[in-house]
Amino acid sequence: MPEISKRGSLMPNSPIRKLVPLAEKSIERGNTVYRLNIGQPDISTSDKALEAIKNLDVRVIDYGHSAGNESLRRKFAAYYKSIGIDVDYSNILVTTGASEAITITLLTCLNAGDEIIVPEPFYANYFSFATATDAVVVPVTSHIEDGFALPPISEFEKKITKRTKAIIICNPNNPTGYIYSRKELEQLRDLVKKYNLFLFSDEVYRELCYDGQEFTSMMKMEGIENNVVLIDSVSKRYSATGLRVGAMVSKNKELLSTALKFCQARLSPPYLGQLAAEAALDSTKEYLSGLYNDFLERRNYIINELNNIPGVFCPMPKGAFYCMAKLPVDDAEKFAMWMLEEFEYKKQTVMLAPGAGFYYNTDLGRQEVRIAYVLNLNDLHNAMECLRRGLEAYPGKADIIRTKKEFITSEL
Repeated sequence: MPEISKRGSLMPNSPIRKLVPLAEKSIERGNTVYRLNIGQPDISTSDKALEAIKNLDVRVIDYGHSAGNESLRRKFAAYYKSIGIDVDYSNILVTTGASEAITITLLTCLNAGDEIIVPEPFYANYFSFATATDAVVVPVTSHIEDGFALPPISEFEKKITKRTKAIIICNPNNPTGYIYSRKELEQLRDLVKKYNLFLFSDEVYRELCYDGQEFTSMMKMEGIENNVVLIDSVSKRYSATGLRVGAMVSKNKELLSTALKFCQARLSPPYLGQLAAEAALDSTKEYLSGLYNDFLERRNYIINELNNIPGVFCPMPKGAFYCMAKLPVDDAEKFAMWMLEEFEYKKQTVMLAPGAGFYYNTDLGRQEVRIAYVLNLNDLHNAMECLRRGLEAYPGKADIIRTKKEFITSEL
């Protein structure tokens, strides 16, 4: 039998989806599984997007332009200008979700063996995208004790080598919910400028910033206009993850013209997704504020509940709809599997994303889980009760070494 590629053997399993077979078996046993593992909101998709699909009147669904429909790119450009990002539609390539935007960006900017610095914990698929494109991930570790703040810039600088080509950030952050301050981003800008690096800024959660936190786009940073690639998506903003429409945005013309060749190789982004995405960009303020308020209410509820469970610590996320929580268990992945294989409370259980999968060094995050607070309050209530009961019954409980008070060094 022929051998598979080394690249394929190195591809990691998704910590977000790897436990799906166990969840399916639990459901077969008659249990309700509350899926806190994945960023799939139960909030209705924008009516504008749904109406565009329902009212579609075409006889041929054709390929479309490799860069994406011009009307959609112009609509994206108008949206960016409305939030202070001055770009033209020609600065935008439409992609099959933010995932393809990141992959094409890596293929365009990095050679095999080039290094990309990433603050960890990071969105797990960054490692998958890097592996698929033969790039090398170099982590800089942030810590739950200080709310996963951006590590000191000196720690980034220590990791720079002759092979370093780029830095990637997610702001607001998935999986931690941390929002990078303008000062932190300015420090990154200065580092990028000093070493002439690319900066890939994943900003798909920009509308979800809480507690008066200000969001700053890297596209607004002066002096590195040709270094920055903005990664975007309509999935979260309009609760339309299945549309698979994203974008890569840059003022670097050479980068875009090169990326377009990869876009041509995959022919075109999804036709129906683009039509729905274009309509979604006209969503009402009432829809967007309703979505925001729902997530804010869910965040406030779940963080309070988590921190009231004995031995659990979870810093307050300031953005997106994720949090990283530390559990009093020997191993969070074993616990997550046990919850699906052996535990149920009133025919209910919870699916979590083990934290180690969001770190490059999987020895880190062994007691952490990522939780997506994407379910309605009633489901979150039931999920938290299951989690509380599960932690009480779990045979692999760990000693609580630190109190919650010792973890909190400032208001996070």
